[in-house]
Amino acid sequence: MEPVTWRKARRSNDQGGECVELARLPGAVAVRDSKDPEGPKLLVSREVFRAFAASLKK
Repeated sequence: MEPVTWRKARRSNDQGGECVELARLPGAVAVRDSKDPEGPKLLVSREVFRAFAASLKK
């Protein structure tokens, strides 16, 4: 299994440290709290994540 690459949003503000990070996986997107990288992760399908992101933009 290849290592997972976690990324913060480009608009993330590093001053507060309160960010989520995303990782692309085959057929899914993983989400975690950047302050707790070893903590729980949320795994959602790409379709569900696209719908979520679109709702945030509205």
